[in-house]
Amino acid sequence: MSTVLSAPPPLRIGPIALDAPVVLAPMAGITNTAFRRLCREYGAGLYVSEMITTRALVERNATTMRLITHHESETPRSIQLYGVDPATTEAAVRLLVDEDRADHIDLNFGCPVPKVTRKGGGAALPWKLDLFRDIVTRAARAAGDVPLTVKMRKGIDADHLTFLDAGRIAEDAGVAAIALHARTAAEFYSGHADWDAIAALKQAVTSVPVLGNGDIWSADDAARMMAETGCDGVVVGRGCLGRPWLFGDLARALGGPGSAGPEVDATLGFVAAAFRRHAELLVEFFDDEGRGCRDIRKHVAWYFKGYPVGGDTRARLATASSLAEIDEILATLDAAAPYPGAAAEGQRGRAGTPKRPALPDRWLESRDVDAAESSAIAAAEIENSGG
Repeated sequence: MSTVLSAPPPLRIGPIALDAPVVLAPMAGITNTAFRRLCREYGAGLYVSEMITTRALVERNATTMRLITHHESETPRSIQLYGVDPATTEAAVRLLVDEDRADHIDLNFGCPVPKVTRKGGGAALPWKLDLFRDIVTRAARAAGDVPLTVKMRKGIDADHLTFLDAGRIAEDAGVAAIALHARTAAEFYSGHADWDAIAALKQAVTSVPVLGNGDIWSADDAARMMAETGCDGVVVGRGCLGRPWLFGDLARALGGPGSAGPEVDATLGFVAAAFRRHAELLVEFFDDEGRGCRDIRKHVAWYFKGYPVGGDTRARLATASSLAEIDEILATLDAAAPYPGAAAEGQRGRAGTPKRPALPDRWLESRDVDAAESSAIAAAEIENSGG
């Protein structure tokens, strides 16, 4: 499933040394403790939480506090924060550090979702250079010895790129690494990621690691990105949907000895076992068998993409309400069915289509924040996904 290549130099993010230069990208509703634990069973890397809203964290929202709680097996503990207010972001970082809740903190500046960008948040925020600088500087100071990183996009659209300015600002602010999703907000997840932008950022930022994100569907893609761009590691999002064992492939291709878990044969039996393990971990995470079995339903199409699993069987898995029912359905599959090759490869998750980014009124007229924009930004602290 992948080509084993000579291992790149070890990746260090502050004091954290990674056995494989691989990071799991935060995905809302996906990268909870259950999925992170499952991915970790297959290979080494840094496994980041779902995006956490800074205001909800500072206010100790019950759901948020649960989302930042790691399983005892998870180390290092990594949490991504989304915030638009410098003081609130600083307070959220300080809470995580003072209460020893994280070993790594990431700041999200990549969200392309319209209801975030129209209020100046996410991928729209780095356009305002002083606001971006204030958030990152105060967060890095509050983080202290805990490494703080940033994840961002190329910019708002092709005419309003921000990644080189933001990269230099973040480097000067003292971040431990910078990750670039090589698309603009306007592109959403469509088309092809611009790996040349990752190479340009690597040339501009010289004192901290630069990580590349976008269109990594296999270990070969990751190795090619690192070779073509010179980036220090990769961030993997949609490519691991329904394929948590991708981290084993990545560790074998990019990591040191012992960084990968069991060999992957990708027969239908192997995939079914991974699906069952995921469901089991979700049940444990939610402490509710019914809820865990409902949550696994959205993963059915991803796991069995390309495999000889009929529509009736997929429908039954997508309505199963207990682990016993899932076991009964999985037992009907042809466990020996081989890996289907190209039919199981390629893009996963919704790509969307290019669209004009939603922005606050007159947002692009200046790179400074005026009073009206300050009010809009304050309203951008909502729970959403992105990156």
